[in-house]
Amino acid sequence: MYFREHGVPHFHAIYSEYNGVFEIESLEMIEGDLPARAQKLVKEWAKNYQKDLLLMWNEQKYKKLPGLE
Repeated sequence: MYFREHGVPHFHAIYSEYNGVFEIESLEMIEGDLPARAQKLVKEWAKNYQKDLLLMWNEQKYKKLPGLE
């Protein structure tokens, strides 16, 4: 998450040499080139932590979240 950026609340995901930007509200990838399987995993993870991600965005305070189990 880069708090200095403007626009819709979003987070960045990196997978190997690929990356994606995901809107927190819809969990849709709005930019990037992540493969479909990686997108699915990111969305699954983000669904579990959607409230935490939105809180971080609104408070502009980073908090480490657990990975996908």
